[in-house]
Amino acid sequence: MKNKSSEAGEVNPLLIGCVVLGVFVVGFAGFGVWAFANYLDQKNNTDAKIASAVSIAEEKQKDELEKDFNIRYENPHDIFNGPADLGKVSFEYPKTWSSYEVSNGNDGDGYAVYFHPNQVPQVTENQQYALRMTVLPFSYNSVVESYAEQVKEGLIKSSPITVNNFTGVRITGQLSETRKGTLVLFKVRDKTLRLETDTDTFLDKFDGIVLKTLDFNP
Repeated sequence: MKNKSSEAGEVNPLLIGCVVLGVFVVGFAGFGVWAFANYLDQKNNTDAKIASAVSIAEEKQKDELEKDFNIRYENPHDIFNGPADLGKVSFEYPKTWSSYEVSNGNDGDGYAVYFHPNQVPQVTENQQYALRMTVLPFSYNSVVESYAEQVKEGLIKSSPITVNNFTGVRITGQLSETRKGTLVLFKVRDKTLRLETDTDTFLDKFDGIVLKTLDFNP
């Protein structure tokens, strides 16, 4: 009769199972640690790449904004753009000038915007402005003809003018009792574009900036 639970040298199946299970658990745990470490490494690399890309994009946008600001800051002029249905008149004017829309053209009296340094004075018939821009609801020929009597009397002088391939009429002299200046007339469809400076004080800017950059759809 045997008093021992097993003979010497006999392999215990339970022990083998435990060893195999232990090896599997250790291996699985090791794989898990490796996988997690690899995940963290990939995540950190991805986050770093994203952060780098965002930084580059932000820096590029910053450079573009600064460049645009510098261009605007260094440009001493602003740009006026009129309504598309009234010839889409556009021109540059000094940045130090303010503008005031006198009439939007919806009342049949035409479209009018006045410009003046700093602040546009109260709108009155005899007030002098650096620039008046008007789209008159009258034909070009009729507007030109309306100055014929003053030309005959010698109060004003009329001469043909070509500005950026647009042909028109330039009128100088006593435009009214209180306004002695210069105006130009151009045909815009069935209407008339009138640009006027009421004194010789702003004539250099009128010719050198406004008329030099004038554009519209005739």
